[in-house]
Parts: sequence; structure tokens; C-alpha cells
Amino acid sequence: MTIAGSDSGGGAGIQADLKTFQALGVYGASALTAITAQNTVGVTAVHEIPTEVIAAQIDAVADDIGVDAAKTGMLSSAAIIATVAERIRHWRLDRLVVDPVMVAKSGDRLLREDAVDALIRDLLPLATVLTPNLPEAEVLVGRALETDDDVRQAAREIVGLGTRSVVMKGGHRLGARAVDLLFDGQNFTLFESERFDTPNTHGTGCTFSAAIAAGLARGLEIVEAVGEAKRYVSEAIRRSQPLGAGHGPVAHDWLLSRQSLRD
Repeated sequence: MTIAGSDSGGGAGIQADLKTFQALGVYGASALTAITAQNTVGVTAVHEIPTEVIAAQIDAVADDIGVDAAKTGMLSSAAIIATVAERIRHWRLDRLVVDPVMVAKSGDRLLREDAVDALIRDLLPLATVLTPNLPEAEVLVGRALETDDDVRQAAREIVGLGTRSVVMKGGHRLGARAVDLLFDGQNFTLFESERFDTPNTHGTGCTFSAAIAAGLARGLEIVEAVGEAKRYVSEAIRRSQPLGAGHGPVAHDWLLSRQSLRD
């Protein structure tokens, strides 16, 4: 289940989540928290859904279909975060991926300043795994992260905020390889892939977190789920095609013609 706004335009946000769920063999359902008007270039409008409607959407899915795993994306206000957290506790959704969406690919702000504290206070303690990129991790710890040691120390501090584990995504860092770092409170695990020279990376964060949620829904352990998600999104970036005048979307459908991520 996705609990998020349409947090990035083009092929991202809710659209990216549902495409990812379909490709990875799980049934996706969504609860919209906000509607955006945007495309590959930028955001032109945002309309937040009333909190009672957000709660009703979550209840409708959980009460009828059930939820094996969930992920959150764009939760733009403290009130929305509080509502989502309360329904997660109510339905005891214990496999939760939190993607702390703060800024769109275009640079448009998607999380209010006052909502950062609510995210840390209300949502992180419920998370199985948090998936911040480098700028988001810097907001969470309140300082710049420049070295490998900086990233590892930040991972320890973020787990100390309440989440059971964190994946420090490496897409914003320099280097020939794209390196993500998983910390589960005890052990660090590195996930590496080729870095592709393409502007068509719209939806990578949504896709990655949705892929982790799909793995957890199918019963994978966190290390397995992150590894599968890394392979899936890396290939989706490699196979992406231009669409629109800005950052085009990744190719979510590449896996549908293949037998397995391990092929």
C-alpha cells in the first residue's frame, strides 16, 4: 500500500509506486495525501487532501484488502503526518517503508519546515526502514555529510531517532559507482551499482522505496528487499528513455518480460 501524495510528476509518485508494485508481483493500493500539478520540469500547484479523507482512504484499503507492507511518500504537513501515523498504529502496519520526501526532482519544496519535526517524532518510530537521499539525511541530522565516515555516523544517528533501519542513498554523492548504505542498528551493508549518465531519473526515490516495500510484502528480510530494490531501480534507470523537457521517468516495465531479477 502507498500512503503518499503525487509527490513527483511524470512517471513518479503514486504512478511510480503502482508501476513498481505491478512489476514486482504485488497488488498496489494507494491513499492520496496531496494532489500536485506537475511534469518533468516542475511543480505548478499543490492541493492537500483533508486529513479525514486521508484516514478514510487508509481505512478502506486496510479493512477490506489488507496490507502486507506499506510505504509513505509525500506527506507535506504536520497534520497529515500525524493522521497517517495514527492510522498506521491503528492498523498495526509493522512493515513500513518511509521515504522522507522533502524536495521534488525539479527542486520544488514538498515538505513544510514545521513538518520535519513531526516526521521525526510521529513517523520514524513506526518505520521498518527509512530511505533518505543525501540532502534529506542532512536535514534530519542538521549538518553537511561529505565523507563516508560522515554518512555512517549519520546513519547511526538516524536509527537513534527511532527507525529500525536506514538506507542512506548514494545517488547525490560523487563517484563512478552509485553506493547505497544500509544500517540496521548493528551492521552496515553496501549496495553498489553502475552510475548511468542520464537525466531520466525522475521517480528513482519513489521506485526504490516502493520496491523495498514490495519485497517486504513478499516476506523478504530487509537486506534481501533492499538488494532486490537496488537491482530493479538500477536497471530501470539504465533502460530509461527521454520523455518531456526535463527529467524523464525511469523504465518501470523492464522486468515484466524477464523471469527474475537474478536472470
